[in-house]
Amino acid sequence: MLKQIASVGGLTLVSRATGFARDIVLAAVLGAGVAADAFVVAQRLPNHFRAIFGEGAFNVAFVPAYAKALETEGEAAARRFASGILALLAVVLLIVTGAALVWTPEAVRLLAPGFSDEPEKFALAVALTRITFPYLLFISIVTLVSGVLNAHGRFAAAAGAPVLLNLSIMAALGVAFLFPSAAHAAAWGVTLAGVLQLLLVSWDARRAGILPGFGKPAGGGRTRAFFKALGPATGGSAGVQIAMFADTIIASLLPTGAVASLYFADRLYQLPVGLIGAAAGTVLLPAMSRAIAAGKPDEAHAMQNRAFGFSLALAAPCTVAFLMVPDLVMRGLFMRGAFDAAAASAAGSVLAAYAVGLPAVVLIRSATSSFHARSDTTTPMVAAFAGIAVNVALKLVLTGPMGTAGLALATALGAWVNFGLLAFLAVRKGWTAPDRTLGRASLAVLGGCAALAATVFFTTGPAARYAAGLSAFRSEAEMLIVAGAGAAAYGVVLLAGFAIAGLRLRRL
Repeated sequence: MLKQIASVGGLTLVSRATGFARDIVLAAVLGAGVAADAFVVAQRLPNHFRAIFGEGAFNVAFVPAYAKALETEGEAAARRFASGILALLAVVLLIVTGAALVWTPEAVRLLAPGFSDEPEKFALAVALTRITFPYLLFISIVTLVSGVLNAHGRFAAAAGAPVLLNLSIMAALGVAFLFPSAAHAAAWGVTLAGVLQLLLVSWDARRAGILPGFGKPAGGGRTRAFFKALGPATGGSAGVQIAMFADTIIASLLPTGAVASLYFADRLYQLPVGLIGAAAGTVLLPAMSRAIAAGKPDEAHAMQNRAFGFSLALAAPCTVAFLMVPDLVMRGLFMRGAFDAAAASAAGSVLAAYAVGLPAVVLIRSATSSFHARSDTTTPMVAAFAGIAVNVALKLVLTGPMGTAGLALATALGAWVNFGLLAFLAVRKGWTAPDRTLGRASLAVLGGCAALAATVFFTTGPAARYAAGLSAFRSEAEMLIVAGAGAAAYGVVLLAGFAIAGLRLRRL
């Protein structure tokens, strides 16, 4: 399992690296003004729906059902089930996409009410959303095909597909002179990426002989169980998106640039979430589902503990860095072109606030596997809504004194409520079993974090003085010096902690 997590994580790293390149180009070309705010809203609308109905609810209902059919009834039955669900999904997506294209102004007004006071920004957001929304149709089918691939132990194509989104947007920006504006070019890049991603995962599934077709939805217990799980899963996914809707709504009411600051900080914050948390969750869910279907809960719990320890070891250093030197990180990565020092500072404060909840967000995907692998989507929904309730309430309290950073801090604190409830309920049900190995690994991670924090504290000043003497790439050099020293300190102390505790990284 860890080899598969590493494979997915490695491909996700490529995706995130190209994502950084994409965001660097977007920041340099669009800056943090009207065009950037409009594009962020335009690409968020289809992505909100995708997260609710596609990668969110659909995935957690479909993968365990498909994996169980594969384990207990064989490949032919699993393919019939997938083909029927694909036909239903396509019909629903065509209706939703058509409705969205007709009522785009109302959708933008709902998501970003503050744009209504700026006609130019509102008109641009509407035009861009009409271009990007068909992405939902393609990427949701990608999710189904990816779920089939994952259930068969094939993770590479699905994990690598997001790279095409980044490359597509950058390619479109490279020929922006062919479009009315650079923002229009980026929007067309999003939709083109959906087509390319669908072609990639379909090719891999066809090559493996497991590509589902469009079939008549089958009756029976399997389909009923899928829809029974889909309802609560949709509620849970919608809860997370409600908080993100609230972020965009409130940010649209703040001065121009707030939406863009939130976006660029979120992109960095999502690096460990996607690279570590999502990779672990993607591999863990089908693995736990098949182990539980085979009557081996102890094996499933051991898998989950390894995923927890692996995730903590990789996410912790990001948390420390984002808390201690967020401005340096933003300057080193994005400060060029239209993205100036003021924009970097604003986004840095948001990044630090997000970092408070980073460990919880990374672990949530693995924690929900305790429930989703048993087709319980109701409990994660309840935990998600509890976290969202705290999140939204805190947004209303914190945004006034803290601005955009208050939105991010509310998100972080809500994530801890969500994770805490998931952990408590899983332990009470006997659906998770933290062991001594996980405890010792956690202590080693804490020791590594202490070493990292001390190293960052003592190297920031010397790094800044050295970089001040450079004629170019000052921020980049300063960031690399601090990051290199911190990574070395963390790695040495973490491995020493593992050795003292009698752990091996391979065992973890």
